[in-house]
Amino acid sequence: MNLRPTLRLLAPLSLLLLAACAPAPIYKTAPGAITATPVEVAHAPQQYGNGTVIWGGSIVGVHNFPDHTEMEILAYPLDSSQRPKPNAQGLGRFIAIFPGYLESFNFPNGALVTLSGQLSGSRAGSVDQAPYTYPLVTVAQSHRWTADELRKGHPNISFGVGVGVGIH
Repeated sequence: MNLRPTLRLLAPLSLLLLAACAPAPIYKTAPGAITATPVEVAHAPQQYGNGTVIWGGSIVGVHNFPDHTEMEILAYPLDSSQRPKPNAQGLGRFIAIFPGYLESFNFPNGALVTLSGQLSGSRAGSVDQAPYTYPLVTVAQSHRWTADELRKGHPNISFGVGVGVGIH
């Protein structure tokens, strides 16, 4: 019995089913959007002007001012659904500027966010005692990821040979 034709049919079908489990990106990428990372923009902010970005990462801190809120974020690469991948190498820090007041309790340190917005220059600062240049992003849209949303699209399926016992 030859299983190759069956396997050739099942392999693409399996990949299609797994891809169908992944949620769609939450923000539409604008034509001409900047694909540079925050650290790349920090090194040459004038090169990127007021371009639009979709960046995400882990919240480092939230600071409220009389007319706006600033959120410092450690950027991470985004997956195909625009969820930050915190186990990956960090891509630099940036400051997200929101109009009005954000309740910092709703945006705790370590929470994962994705946002879209427009670059609005840079600011010199520091990380601990080291000087640092932060790209500034005026936020148009933002999303704080819940634990359930981060798990969606990651089926709890594993493949292997052997015997195993799992308790959930």
